[in-house]
Amino acid sequence: MKLMKGDGRKIMKETIMEKLNEIERKENVRILHCVESGSRAWGFASSDSDYDVRFIYIRPEEYYLRLDKTRDVIEWQLDETLDINGWDVKKALILLHSSNPTLFEWNNSPIVYRTTKEWQNISSVINGYFVAKSGLYHYLSTAKKNYNEYCKRDTVKLKKYFYVLRPLLACKWILAEGTPPPMLFSTLMDKYLDEYIRPDVENLLDIKMNAPETEMSKPFLRVNEYIEHYIESISQTITSLPTEKPHDWSELNEIFLSLLER
Repeated sequence: MKLMKGDGRKIMKETIMEKLNEIERKENVRILHCVESGSRAWGFASSDSDYDVRFIYIRPEEYYLRLDKTRDVIEWQLDETLDINGWDVKKALILLHSSNPTLFEWNNSPIVYRTTKEWQNISSVINGYFVAKSGLYHYLSTAKKNYNEYCKRDTVKLKKYFYVLRPLLACKWILAEGTPPPMLFSTLMDKYLDEYIRPDVENLLDIKMNAPETEMSKPFLRVNEYIEHYIESISQTITSLPTEKPHDWSELNEIFLSLLER
């Protein structure tokens, strides 16, 4: 009997939960937070999109007191269906201090596989470490890279358009709101996509979500023009923004120590 989409997602979620339990047993860690981070969390997955599973974990206290250097990532699985890896909470907090955009993305994911009270404590302070200028540089760089590498060819992989459009709309969100952008592309599109280009993007989105992940197409020239306009506009805007002062370490140090005590 053929599985319905809902049944397939339920089975995959159960598989992911089993994988998380396996990671905890074999790596001697406790997972504090685990989410979906890719196109499924962004809201424009194709039927055959893989699952990008990301997690934050903590090890026993003595692990952090060793003199020799220890790994701070777990790369558990990478195949056509599952892409699973995680960061040590110490690495995560250090990157949060420097306003690493990945932490805000994981914290805002609409698909949460597992979380804890400890993560909720971290989550309550995360947005206070967001630096708008850093976020803008990150998303603009992502948009530029994907546009120049994939969208200026004779044929374009459809999903690459959204790897450009989403970060550009994230930039528009940051400039207007001053906060980390939401994960869902639909939220960004509803609020900050210009009306004149909306039919083109909605058409592109419909084709992408009903096609295989590798589907190719001729370039959407109006979308390309829209992208080029905002890459240039946002690039000019960023240069005029002031540089923000770095955050103090005390709050994150307290959070980390409290995690080890537990």
